[in-house]
Amino acid sequence: MKIVRNLGGIVFAAGLFASTPASAQFFLKPYDFRGGTVTGTETDIGLSMPGATPEEIKAGLVWNLRAALNVAALQCDFQPMLMTVGNYNAMIKDHQAELKTSFDTLTTYFSRTNKAKGAGQAALDRFGTRTYAAFATVNAQLGFCQVASHLGREAIFAPRGQLSTVAFTYMRELRNSLVPYGEQQFPRAFPRTYLPMPNFDAKCWKKGVYQASKCPSAG
Repeated sequence: MKIVRNLGGIVFAAGLFASTPASAQFFLKPYDFRGGTVTGTETDIGLSMPGATPEEIKAGLVWNLRAALNVAALQCDFQPMLMTVGNYNAMIKDHQAELKTSFDTLTTYFSRTNKAKGAGQAALDRFGTRTYAAFATVNAQLGFCQVASHLGREAIFAPRGQLSTVAFTYMRELRNSLVPYGEQQFPRAFPRTYLPMPNFDAKCWKKGVYQASKCPSAG
């Protein structure tokens, strides 16, 4: 009877993981971040590009995907099974022509919409910096890393010249993953937790160093 009970437990555990791909698993049942395809003009998908042509919008979306997978390569390597570094490097190599075209298209857009000398390059730099920063996350790191791993695989298996299709298809899912969720199978047993944040009151800091003895954690 003991053997039967143990076998039953193994079968039950296997069932919990049956619907999940064989990769790094942070939760018994992760949150479903999937969403529909995007047009690239949604205000919550990327930075606004006023007056952009369809090709320029596509280039911006491809650059968002590149930025997200780059951030994932840096932020998610704590779990090698996600293969975020390898996926990113393979994508850069395999889709270098499309990525170059996207970058050149963005350069043209910012030069066209910023006439002053040097303003186009400055605007392009801001676009890149803000796009990368938009994918940095702490509380939602696990969900973001799992989704980015999945998107990395989609990117490296996409035919050359079709990286934009991956971006249009999966960018909503990627953006959704930046919202923190926790265990979905037994949420009451594994409650969602957040990292404590320091108190940002000026009196709590001295020359950029947090004075823990003067101020408690903000939560």
